[in-house]
Amino acid sequence: MSTKRIILTVLAVIIVLLGVAVYFNFDPANPTLSKFFPKCPVYSFTGLKCPGCGSQRAIHAILNFNFARAAHYNALLLIATPLIALYWIAELIKKRHPALDNALNHPATIIALLVVVLAWTILRNIFNW
Repeated sequence: MSTKRIILTVLAVIIVLLGVAVYFNFDPANPTLSKFFPKCPVYSFTGLKCPGCGSQRAIHAILNFNFARAAHYNALLLIATPLIALYWIAELIKKRHPALDNALNHPATIIALLVVVLAWTILRNIFNW
């Protein structure tokens, strides 16, 4: 591994850990703190919830092991968290185990995920989830 790649990896890890620390300690649902967190541009302009709406609050709830609250804010994110972790693991081990990476990035898998995200978006706006 080159020195440049090691430095970039260390910087990425530091940035992720800082982000985790911020979301662990500061609740985006708190009205006095919410002004510091980015707002959803889709919701701001259209009034419709995008697939990611509520994710900041859900991440805070997940980091604090409050899974019911996370499901209230964004159930899809809570359900998708293990899948996101699997994608990260597949990226890390794809040279040794390319079959997992190939399966996760297969067009059928991507289309299935897209269908789930679109269905979630439609349903959460119809039923106000």
